Amino acid sequence: MQRKALLEKVEREGWDYELFMEKESSRKTRPIKYDLYQRLLRKEFDAVVVWKIDRWARSTQELSREVTTLFNKGVKFISLTDNIDLSSASGTLQFNIISAFAQFERDTISERTKEGLKGKKNVGKRGKDKKRRRKSGYYQRWINKKSGEGI
Repeated sequence: MQRKALLEKVEREGWDYELFMEKESSRKTRPIKYDLYQRLLRKEFDAVVVWKIDRWARSTQELSREVTTLFNKGVKFISLTDNIDLSSASGTLQFNIISAFAQFERDTISERTKEGLKGKKNVGKRGKDKKRRRKSGYYQRWINKKSGEGI
């Protein structure tokens, strides 16, 4: 779906393009995106078109830093579903407003999480609680069979 929308956009605009799609990558290492970003900084492309802003960056800081750098280099940044085109003044305003709300949401979630964790011990540490786990029926049947009890 994303690929189709991106291709329709660039073909409708009559742009020459290269398609970069990252199928699997970790949060920390995104080699295809990194390579594309370096090429954008060298001005090998005039613009980058993404399906959605969060497909480009994984944090508000990363998004703001990289998009600002691209903008200063004269590279257009276009997000289809967010309807943001940073080649215009209104697009830049929208981007700044959305970034501010995204940062506010992230900070609010962080505050709530920290508040919820206050006073709790061993949060997130598996196996530290004193309660015994209930054995599944399959495991219990295997134990019974092994010890010669029923079946």
